[in-house]
Amino acid sequence: MRCEPLARSATSRRDDGADDGHRRRFHGARITETNAAPRLAFVKTFDELYTELRAKAATSDPESGTVHLLSGGVHAVGKKVVEEAAEVWMAAEHEGSERTAEEIAQLVYHLQVMMLAADVSLDDVYRRL
Repeated sequence: MRCEPLARSATSRRDDGADDGHRRRFHGARITETNAAPRLAFVKTFDELYTELRAKAATSDPESGTVHLLSGGVHAVGKKVVEEAAEVWMAAEHEGSERTAEEIAQLVYHLQVMMLAADVSLDDVYRRL
């Protein structure tokens, strides 16, 4: 299953004064970035990916890999989350930043599928960041 790339994370827990050119601030569940590089048009945000996956789940399309994975429930999705987390670690240790970024994108996808399987919303997650 191919996962779409995600934009640079904008989920910093706080503004600690560090200026990396991508300062982030939370405004409730809304995140704003200042001095951020322009986003490429084809890149999805965390919220956009979640919305897309939720729509796929609602269609129950038997050809959808997301729908198939969700049909296995929390246990099946959990196994994929653990697998992808291990692949992120191994890529970071041995395969460089490009491969690590690919594995992180796949982990984020599977975490969002878990959110759907466990009935956890974006707001549920953002309240805890």
